[in-house]
Amino acid sequence: MTITKEDIKRVVQRPSDLEEIIKKLEKQKEFLKFQCKKAGARIKWLELNEKTLKKDIDRLFEENSNLKTIMKGEK
Repeated sequence: MTITKEDIKRVVQRPSDLEEIIKKLEKQKEFLKFQCKKAGARIKWLELNEKTLKKDIDRLFEENSNLKTIMKGEK
């Protein structure tokens, strides 16, 4: 197997190419970091919402049970 000049050009990168790759990866890292923070905030909001909904369900269930008891007593 022989190595040609085209092979060497493909493999050898100039410093500016590596700098560009590093810049792109740093931008990607910042974007992903931002998205993770955004997702974390959304998860916290959903967890709080879930707790509120559970309390509402419990309250409505209790009210429903009370109404059923009252209705049985009136008959």
